[in-house]
Amino acid sequence: MSPVLDTAFIPPRDREEVVRNAVWKSMVAVDIDHRPAAEDISVRIGLGAVGPIRICSARATAVTIRRTERLAREDEEPAVTLGIQMTGSSVVVQNGRECLLRPGESAVYESIAPYTHLFDEGVDYRFIRFPRAALGLPDRLLRDITAVTLGSDNPIARLAFTYFSQLAVTDELHQGVHADAVVAPSVELLRAVLTSQHGNSNLARGPLAATLGLRITQYIRTHLADPDLSAARIAAVHGISVRHLYAVLSRSGISLGDWIRTRRLAECRRELAEPNGRSRTIAAIGQSWGFVDATHFSKVFKQTYGLSPRAWRDQNHSHHFK
Repeated sequence: MSPVLDTAFIPPRDREEVVRNAVWKSMVAVDIDHRPAAEDISVRIGLGAVGPIRICSARATAVTIRRTERLAREDEEPAVTLGIQMTGSSVVVQNGRECLLRPGESAVYESIAPYTHLFDEGVDYRFIRFPRAALGLPDRLLRDITAVTLGSDNPIARLAFTYFSQLAVTDELHQGVHADAVVAPSVELLRAVLTSQHGNSNLARGPLAATLGLRITQYIRTHLADPDLSAARIAAVHGISVRHLYAVLSRSGISLGDWIRTRRLAECRRELAEPNGRSRTIAAIGQSWGFVDATHFSKVFKQTYGLSPRAWRDQNHSHHFK
């Protein structure tokens, strides 16, 4: 993976901010404490994605990374990051545990809880971020396995180290049909590592029922723009009846129609406020998020936000004409 950010080409006074913005935008929001003075900070970051899996390959001078309680509370999409130690060493601290990582070892940490990652010797590392819902593992197992060294005593972890360290830097696997082909095996391999490390690989199957609601909402988020998204389709994809679908969501306090409509409206609101919000008609934006009837779209938008879609767009674009 070729670096897309190299502080050698960035003025020293801007390096901390540029690095922070790149990490926040591409991976996860964290506080970054660089040990050297600004003029001595050196960071080379390569960024990529394989479907919903995000990848960061980094080399840098000594740094401490902190996911604070405040940032953990603000997390929008819960994620699990697999950290892979290439050379040197680092320490991961989360959920009352800490582990030392040496070359060839890895560990996972969750975005929904605070963590600290210390790189006293500098960074030569791969960060691979998975949507938490995709793993389909129970909360307790994930809490128990964070900040635990995944190393030579686990043959599946050794296999995973080789696989993920190559996946992170192989550009051909980050696009097109190749990316589509490796998403599911990547998720399954990490699931196998974590469940085997926990002591019972059978746990990979049991959590599917426990995490059904989480997987359903994740599926809906991914397919919000699909015009044929329906209770029947969602139920069929997850191998359950429509009645069971409603029951599962009801236990989480979710009304399916309201939940979908709220998130579709939020996407329309975001698009209308963006700089290119005038490049398409309001009706077209509404239709692209499942609102087939333009009049109905305007009505529910105003009921939700107190402004019509047109007034909201004009309000956000008025400064362009002053």
